[in-house]
Amino acid sequence: MRQPIVAGRFYPGSPQALSQTLQDLFPTEKQEKTAARGVVSPHAGYVFSGGVAAKTLSMIDIPETVLVIGPNHHGRGAAVALSGEDWNMVTGIVPNASGLTAALNSHCDLIQTDELAHRDEHSLEVQLPFLQALQKNLTFSAMVVSRLSYQQCTEVGEAIARAITEYGKKVLIVASSDMNHYESRSVSRKKDQKALDAIMALDSEELYRTVFANSISMCGVIPVVITMVATRILGTDRATLVEYTDSGAVSGDTDQVVGYAGIIMH
Repeated sequence: MRQPIVAGRFYPGSPQALSQTLQDLFPTEKQEKTAARGVVSPHAGYVFSGGVAAKTLSMIDIPETVLVIGPNHHGRGAAVALSGEDWNMVTGIVPNASGLTAALNSHCDLIQTDELAHRDEHSLEVQLPFLQALQKNLTFSAMVVSRLSYQQCTEVGEAIARAITEYGKKVLIVASSDMNHYESRSVSRKKDQKALDAIMALDSEELYRTVFANSISMCGVIPVVITMVATRILGTDRATLVEYTDSGAVSGDTDQVVGYAGIIMH
């Protein structure tokens, strides 16, 4: 069973404190839930990006099965790595969606089961408390990805779409990503707008090209591109930008910011 690695750092380490933090982050007003095939959600410490993640995810009717795709920040393990384990979290165990995980494993040679890739990676773990709070019967498949070519992204995205179709139940794909890192607010917002324009246009190839051509340090660009490929096949026809902000809104430092965006793919 995979154990939490950033509890007490990125989010509170006790059930009571975490529950209170989530309650504080989620919007207080009642709102209609929307069906979604995919979502982009940030993965920084909750003090910085928790508000964006909470607002965005709370707008979605979260199904019982979720596929969370994040970047492999440390680079260890397979290039496209699934976890076959249940995950122990502060607020309880999240079971592996074993049927979906098995389907994902069978549709693309690039996709492998590799726990090493997940052991020290925080980008998926940070999403789970929000999802647990919004869906009491949550099960999930976990995938982390390293730098891939656009062609490899399309192969993985197409395989995900086939696996979800074969699985036969509703699945939400969560692409875990922050936006540009450690440049001034003015520079970051210009860079991030270019990436956001491509996402809103549902143009996965343009997003890939734009991020690397403009040196946009969007850590989860590969998860987002893969999610865009998969959701387009599954029927996504529009995206909604829920919120965009940066770390300077909390820290007061606008010389070196990290951007955060919440985007729903309908």
